[in-house]
Amino acid sequence: MSFAGLAVFALSRGRPQDLPWAPLDLSQPAGLFTGRKIAALGDDIAACGAQLNRAGVRHTVLPAVRDGQCGYANAVRLSPGGARQVALAPTAVGLSCPVAAGLSLWEWDVVQPAARRYFGQRVASLDHYGSYSCRRIYGRNTGDLSEHASANALDVAGFRLEDGTRITVLGDWKDTGDKGKFLRAVRTGACNVFATVLSPDYNAAHRDHLHLDQADRGTAGWRACR
Repeated sequence: MSFAGLAVFALSRGRPQDLPWAPLDLSQPAGLFTGRKIAALGDDIAACGAQLNRAGVRHTVLPAVRDGQCGYANAVRLSPGGARQVALAPTAVGLSCPVAAGLSLWEWDVVQPAARRYFGQRVASLDHYGSYSCRRIYGRNTGDLSEHASANALDVAGFRLEDGTRITVLGDWKDTGDKGKFLRAVRTGACNVFATVLSPDYNAAHRDHLHLDQADRGTAGWRACR
């Protein structure tokens, strides 16, 4: 589709966020290029923090960390309250600002609507295996550094509903009922706001979590949603 055709298509639907040149606005539902726009924030902590502030996401900017080849200069810690209602467990986790932005939009656009659809209640907390870890992909001794080495990824293990019900990737991915449908819905929806989304459908290394990262590979770069 040409740029002109894309513009007509997006504006006729009342969705300027579907245009690649429209400014990022976290208060709007995710558009066709929202994930790329968030990933493109990269290390610009000022621009990314301004996006979180406008969207009502409470956060604290963390000091930069340098650990050999690893480290980050754009990490935040999400605070309770504000526009985000899902608590992180454990709570003390530093995330690259683009991951925090994607996580917030994912909650609003995908996770809570799916929880209401399948369970008639909201998600109260999200269980995770962490973000920052100075290591290479799959923990190998050689090869590229993982996105975790720059706090640019989060591994989501499961969810807890308001009534205490737990939904875990390890235990419920193969479920044919509402829990399994919910997990697949939130996995697929995450692909609109994260650069890379990997699940148990990708390989055995992801059998117990959803890997969400914001690697900025450009408009023509490789992206995965599996």
